[in-house]
Amino acid sequence: MKHNISDSDQASLASMSSPTSIDLLLPDCNGLLRGKRIDGSKLLSAYTDGINLPLSLMASQITGESNEASGLGMKIGDKDVFCYPIEGSLSSIPWKEKPSAQLLLEMLDENNQPFAGNPRVVLSNILDKLKALHLNPVIAVELEFFLTDKQNDHHGKLQPPRNPTTGNRDNNTQVYFMADLDSYSSFIEDVQEAAKQQSIPAEAAVAEYAPGQFEINVAHSGDVLKACDEAILLKRVIKAVAEKHGVQATFMAKPYVETAGSGTHIHVSLLDDEGNNVFSSPEHEPCKDLQQAIAGLQQTMHESMLMFAPNANSYRRFQIDNYVPMNTHWSYNNRTVALRIPASNNQNRRIEHRVSGADANPYLVVAAVLGGIHTGLTKELECSDPIIGNAYAKTEPTNPNQWMDAINIFSSSQWAKECFGKEFHHLFSTMKQGEQALFDQQITPLEYQWYLNSV
Repeated sequence: MKHNISDSDQASLASMSSPTSIDLLLPDCNGLLRGKRIDGSKLLSAYTDGINLPLSLMASQITGESNEASGLGMKIGDKDVFCYPIEGSLSSIPWKEKPSAQLLLEMLDENNQPFAGNPRVVLSNILDKLKALHLNPVIAVELEFFLTDKQNDHHGKLQPPRNPTTGNRDNNTQVYFMADLDSYSSFIEDVQEAAKQQSIPAEAAVAEYAPGQFEINVAHSGDVLKACDEAILLKRVIKAVAEKHGVQATFMAKPYVETAGSGTHIHVSLLDDEGNNVFSSPEHEPCKDLQQAIAGLQQTMHESMLMFAPNANSYRRFQIDNYVPMNTHWSYNNRTVALRIPASNNQNRRIEHRVSGADANPYLVVAAVLGGIHTGLTKELECSDPIIGNAYAKTEPTNPNQWMDAINIFSSSQWAKECFGKEFHHLFSTMKQGEQALFDQQITPLEYQWYLNSV
């Protein structure tokens, strides 16, 4: 199979200095960027001849170990398959000293078809299902993250960085505090500039609900795959720019015990083929399509939880009064629920899905959200009544709040298998089962503190 460099990538190449190296990036099921770095002179061959990478990379566990239970590793000789650049993804890497560029890759299977276990392909298949209904999603991705000091405190624990203005470590919560944005303006401006150079529409930076916590959003887009590409690459930008500023950025869902965690919030609306928002309705009067979409998200939330909260640390985030949903409820303009209908005019009516952690893979989060909406619409489901007031005070937690429970629910879900495909379902289930088994073998410092001398 031969590919040619696209016009958009030709234009990107013409706009940059001749790159000395090219990073070829393949996001795996955990959303980690794997791949190769090649000499800049080999760029065109990446398009025409492809790049060989092990099929097992897509099944890599968070530790980097191969997920042998997936059947993609030693069982089949750990074979290579071809990967080709995703059109329009060529961009410069502004934080490197020498001219460099990057490309996102698409992995093919042994039949030269898009590999069904690839999260990007999983999302693409969901989009096809909605397109068959003459529905076109528009999404926006909100990413929360922490800046932390590279050095741990004297107890060996993670700590916030020193405030660039005061020189002190922030230790209080100042949500939406403009002074924090001013103090970290150099970092934020460098992130926005790097994103701009990579054509990532990053916008609306805010100081969040904990010291050193920020949110940067990817602008709403009707090109859902590209929006998720941009979210994956924005994470890389934020981490690289943080490194340049002498700190580190983390997208762990819950890096600190005593503060709120970080989420990935997805805003989604649906347009018909004429561009009309099918969720459009007067405020507090949800139309039928909006009600069915909410109902689908409610019914499938438990089975999707592993995609929203994929890691052991993900479940530390689910705590009452920390602005993280504990159940499937919805409401208007209410941040205590899982499914929020933000304040907006009639034409901009949308759902904000607030469940996922910042550690989740954007492709999989959006695939699960859109898969739930598709289920609600096709089955014509009925949603619950909206919550009025504080959902934490009025409801009991119902969502899975243990990693093992979420793994078991997803692994046994016929809906997940049908919605996301048998190959991905098997791959993701066995991957998380393997990670959980490795995690449970570890002995934590707290166990030594509690038990070493007391039992």
